[in-house]
Amino acid sequence: MKSIKIKTPAKINLALDVTGKREDGYHTLETIFQTVSLYDIITVTMANNDKIFITSNTNRVPRNEKNIAWKAVEAFCSYTGKKVGVHIHIEKRIPSQAGLGGGSSDGAAVLFALNRLTNAGLSRYELCKIGIKLGADVPFFFFGGTAYASGIGEKLEPLKPIRKIPLVVAKGAGGISTATAYQAIDSLENPNHPKTNELKQVIETGGTVKQISSLCGNLFEDVTKLSAVSKIRAEMLNQGALCSVMTGSGSAVFGIFDNVATARKCCSVLRKYVSFAVCCETYPKAMRII
Repeated sequence: MKSIKIKTPAKINLALDVTGKREDGYHTLETIFQTVSLYDIITVTMANNDKIFITSNTNRVPRNEKNIAWKAVEAFCSYTGKKVGVHIHIEKRIPSQAGLGGGSSDGAAVLFALNRLTNAGLSRYELCKIGIKLGADVPFFFFGGTAYASGIGEKLEPLKPIRKIPLVVAKGAGGISTATAYQAIDSLENPNHPKTNELKQVIETGGTVKQISSLCGNLFEDVTKLSAVSKIRAEMLNQGALCSVMTGSGSAVFGIFDNVATARKCCSVLRKYVSFAVCCETYPKAMRII
């Protein structure tokens, strides 16, 4: 019996802008992805049948076809023509409905594992081709680090790696439906567009933490109605964050700090009244086998 255990990271959007809507209903965007040192651990074990079996350390993880990990197995089999049975164990550390890409990261990890376990020999391009059908940000997790993305998220351009920056990531009660968030974006009359391309240039030229922080932004902040988001952002800034920005379509918020001590103090304060708060840092790589 063959098995692979993968440590697969979360992501934040240093900048996220919606630039239009295609005829097929998909929205076009510009964003800068950044992997961070917050992980799920995915164990994929080959079975002697053609069944998919999912377990987890939390009951919040679906154990059926609603799980992106399950969909990843089906997509892999459809693309390769292989029939496989697998047991997938998801040690969930990245919160759901947070804009941290936890589901997409898990899906990418399953595709990566199956490619290795079955000796399919798929290239990273082919894995991305399968992954984009699971979710717009799945391909990014095969690269990790810092990347500019456009289109529906599938057009990726690796950027100069950002040095390690202390972060706090926090999430209050409740989540935000991505579909609902995009519908709200469509109704905006005067969108406050983030300076995504300016931030891209600053990163490419090795800008300072303060320069990067000053340009971080997220259009979805204009439509979120969760009071927890604004409260977390305000507390992070009050505790010395250089910036505090919602990630993805929400509802997690990240704060950038100029030192670890200040980040830890902020995290300690947030843990008194939010369901999730961690200190982490920018991470320059993708998933890895452990």
